[in-house]
This record gives sequence, structure tokens and C-alpha cells, in this order.
Amino acid sequence: RVEFAVKMPGHGSDQVVWLPIDSKFPQEDWMRLQDAHDAGDLAAKESAEKALKRAVILSASEINEKYIEAPHTIDYGIMFLPTEGLYGEVLRLPGLDDELRQKHRIVPAGPTTLAAILSSIRLGFRALAIEQRSTEIWDILAAVKEEFGRFETTIASLQKQLKTAQNTVNSMGTRSRQMQRKMKSVQDLPEGTDSSEILGLPDQILDDIDSVPFDE
Repeated sequence: RVEFAVKMPGHGSDQVVWLPIDSKFPQEDWMRLQDAHDAGDLAAKESAEKALKRAVILSASEINEKYIEAPHTIDYGIMFLPTEGLYGEVLRLPGLDDELRQKHRIVPAGPTTLAAILSSIRLGFRALAIEQRSTEIWDILAAVKEEFGRFETTIASLQKQLKTAQNTVNSMGTRSRQMQRKMKSVQDLPEGTDSSEILGLPDQILDDIDSVPFDE
């Protein structure tokens, strides 16, 4: 069973494919190469490099045979190398990276590279989801645009009504001021003149007012 697998959408809406990721660490060959580097032994270094290259190619072949199973998986897998030093050494060995990719359909990845690959896959998923829902998104935007047009019409109508009300209030204020100016020019009534008679008020109203008791 593969150590890790990334679930990815297939061609159909209910189909999935898998990206296999398997970790390999040829520890003995890697340690011999480090010792040769430290000792400055050129012959031991070349021998260790050849052994490391064989071990990495063998691991890539195993991943291909065991875990790449189209159409259930995509047509390549990832070999995770757990240290940046080992990953850098694999890339440095002449022709190794090309052989892994072209012959065995395996992509080597160190810790940083694997994180970048997974981030790229995630962004691809998001782009695919947006593309699949593009029609729905455009329908929503069209509906919002239509509703916003209605909203603008309502706002314009409300502004018109408010303007009419304001004009009415302004007109009432003008007429009130005109009446006040006219009232100032009216002379006082002569003493003894019955104002209720001039205004046509019934006497009963004045009598009722005079009969209301007030507390001192």
C-alpha cells in the first residue's frame, strides 16, 4: 500500500484519480557518500555515487510498478526524499533526474519541493472549481445586477418624494412668513371691540372658558 495519495478529480463528476507519493531513503548509500566527501576519497566518492544512483533508480522502478495504475492514478508518481541534502545530491548526479522522469514516470521531491507541488495542486483545484461553476457565478452576478437596478429605481423615487415634501415645507414657511408680516401691519382693535364677534366665535365657548376654575 502506498504511503500517501492525493485525491484528485477525474474526467466525470463522480470520478477520482490518485497521485501516489512514496518515501524512499537509501540511508546506507547516502551515509557512504557523506563519509567519502568528508574523507576526500575520490574513488570512494565515485563508487558511492554509483551505488546511490542505482538505489534511487530501483526505488523509482518499484513506485512505478506498484502504485502507478492508470486510469485509477495519474501517469506519474512522486518519490519523496526526506532530506534536502539527499534531494540535492539526486539532482546533482548527471542524467539521474531525466531518467527518473522520462523512463520511470517518477518525480523526485525534497521537503520544500513537495510542499510547493502540493500547493500548486491545491491552487489547480480551486481554479478548476471556479471554472466548473463559472456559469452559476455569472447567473448570480446577473441577478445581483438586475436587483441593483431595481434598488436604484426605488432610491430615485424616494429622493423625488423627499424633494416634493421639502418643497411643500419650504412653501408653507414662505406663506407663514408672509402672513406674519401682514399681521404686523394690522392695527390694534379699538378698546371695547368684541373680537369674538369679528371672528364669528359663539359666545358659549367663551363662557365655558371663563367658568373653568384655576388654582392659584
